[in-house]
Amino acid sequence: MAVTTVDRKLVEQIVREIVLRHLGGPPGKPELVVSISARHVHLSQQDVEILFGPGYQLTPMKALYQEGFYAAEETVMIVGPRRRMLPSVRILGPPRKQTQVELAFTDGISLGIDLPVRQSGDLKGTPGCVIVGPAGVIDLKEGVIRAERHVHMSPEDASYYGVKDGDHMCLRVQSPCPTIFEGVVVRVNEGMKLEVHLDTDEGNAADLDHAEFVELFRP
Repeated sequence: MAVTTVDRKLVEQIVREIVLRHLGGPPGKPELVVSISARHVHLSQQDVEILFGPGYQLTPMKALYQEGFYAAEETVMIVGPRRRMLPSVRILGPPRKQTQVELAFTDGISLGIDLPVRQSGDLKGTPGCVIVGPAGVIDLKEGVIRAERHVHMSPEDASYYGVKDGDHMCLRVQSPCPTIFEGVVVRVNEGMKLEVHLDTDEGNAADLDHAEFVELFRP
């Protein structure tokens, strides 16, 4: 098992990826990657232009593990109801149909937002926030969530594990703080690499930085 950690500057700003690869496993065993997803924002193109100016296009800074997705150069300020703020939250691209802010539980406490645990895109009835950019401000009425822990996989990976989209799995982390995460929702799409997403609170609690082994399994 080899452990690779991404650039620390990017770790602090966006998605902290700890890559834990299963080596020497049985032939055909999928390669599992576990990534810690720090606070970030997905913007619609309309909101990109409100925040950064008419016709503005996000500038890719670093490709993420899933093909076609990237961390942008741009950041925004997130302001909560207590007038507390997170001054520099990274934008992930490409733009989406609806703006979404993903925070960890401790971020929500700091901002005064009671974060619901939701799958990405399930935003109806969620709290909002104020998003501040260099050219404008958005009073987001809904769209702030704590992302439900999940695993991206291809149909081939789903067949290997015997699961389907929407099922739940478990992730075992062998570290100085050994942990089993239950309720890891399965998200199956063509072309996706096998990757578990945890937030910073979950990753820190399991001491994922010092993990020696990870295993994805059915409950």
